[in-house]
Amino acid sequence: MSSPFPSKSGVVKEKLSHNILNIAYPYKILLISVVVVYFLCFTFYYANFKHLIMDSNSSHNSGIEEAILEPNMSTTTSNNTEYSSTNISHLLFALMGSEAAWHHRKGYGEAWWRPNATRGFIYLDVPPSGDLLPWSDASPPYRISENIEKLVQDIQPAVPFVIRLVHTIKEVLREGDEEGFRWLVLGDDDTVFFVDNLVNVLSHYDHTDYYYIGCQSDYIKSNFWFSFNMGFGGAGIILSYPLAEALAGDMESCLKRYAYRNTFDIITMSCIADLGVDLSQQKGLHQVDMYGDISGFLSAHPKTPLLSLHHFDEVDPVFPFVDRTEAVRHLMKGANADQSRMLQQTICYHRQHRWSVSVSWGYSVNLYETIMPRSWLQTAIETFRKWVGPNPDPPHFMFNTRVKQNDPCETPHVFFFESVQKLSNDSVILTSYYRAWPRNLPQCFGALPADYVSHVHVYSPSSARTKTSKCECCDISYDIGAKNTVVKFRECKPDEILA
Repeated sequence: MSSPFPSKSGVVKEKLSHNILNIAYPYKILLISVVVVYFLCFTFYYANFKHLIMDSNSSHNSGIEEAILEPNMSTTTSNNTEYSSTNISHLLFALMGSEAAWHHRKGYGEAWWRPNATRGFIYLDVPPSGDLLPWSDASPPYRISENIEKLVQDIQPAVPFVIRLVHTIKEVLREGDEEGFRWLVLGDDDTVFFVDNLVNVLSHYDHTDYYYIGCQSDYIKSNFWFSFNMGFGGAGIILSYPLAEALAGDMESCLKRYAYRNTFDIITMSCIADLGVDLSQQKGLHQVDMYGDISGFLSAHPKTPLLSLHHFDEVDPVFPFVDRTEAVRHLMKGANADQSRMLQQTICYHRQHRWSVSVSWGYSVNLYETIMPRSWLQTAIETFRKWVGPNPDPPHFMFNTRVKQNDPCETPHVFFFESVQKLSNDSVILTSYYRAWPRNLPQCFGALPADYVSHVHVYSPSSARTKTSKCECCDISYDIGAKNTVVKFRECKPDEILA
């Protein structure tokens, strides 16, 4: 039977345990304090260390993202030097021509050249004569190409006059007019440049780096014969100043290496390749390697700023009832009002009438008596003929085409640019387009016939179009039986479907 009183040994154990607890208590408090302090220090250190890592990674990743998403899209160059925005004074033009050709080509140059604003020269083989004298102030100033006969004799080139053209790159840098210029723009005497758009596009490149900017030919075989990696000279070749300077420094040596080459642009490409630089393709430059009526091409320009057109002597006048020179002057009337929209294709629909309207701003309006997908309307009608060479079977061109049809649903009513004016305190631009000839086809079944329409009036904002990621939208107004149709440009609504 157990005792109701605690045993002696139990009392002793209880006292001993109590004494141990009294002794250990301060150490327990100390241990807990050390753990707490250690935890707080670790937390503070980790938070700050993580913050430093995140800041470092953020800075590093930000640089990578900027390089990937917006390469060379600011006035800060690769060496982090701040520069002013690119303007027209930063472009130096070197046009390559001949005295004989300039007599009838000067109208092309004078249509786009801006006296006292554009910088550069037209390089002739011999001094001007006849009706070129006195030299027109509306033309680019001229220079006579240097006498390089000794160099030509030394290297025995395949095509001697081509050496003169390439050597122009060195000569223009000797002019002493290169102060402040960032870009050397090379072109032919029949190249038409759209200077405002050039300035805008080149402002997105780092002019302190090495850039060789150009475009391929429109004709597949031309690229095959010469090179798919070559900028075609008639469309315009653009060199950053550092590259132009390096190329000029290697000029004689390079001409010797490539004397067997037979064109200006292939020699230029070869010399630049030896400097370790490859072609940067730029849409909007156009060699125009095609013949005949290029209205189908100009009416379906890609959604990119128009930078140049070439070969005006080889194609029909781009407007009806005028000669080539007058047609180019007329084209520049629209361009001078708003280069940002020049040839930009805007498509809209009148569903009640079952009409599709495609506006190539400043050039033409195509009106179809049916609803056509935007992707189909973006395909150029092959009004033009292929360039030279035995190439009977398509494809011929570096862009999609569709053949001309006599189908009333697939053949548009065509209206050409007539006039331009600013309205409403200069906030709106009105361009008018006229019907040059009747379509001479029956109406498309189920649609309202458009034969009565003689003019299309297009209203667009006067502010420059800066967005190129998405097109503008438009609305069509037409009263049955009226002679005029109205198209008004606007920004597209969110998620608006153009179909």
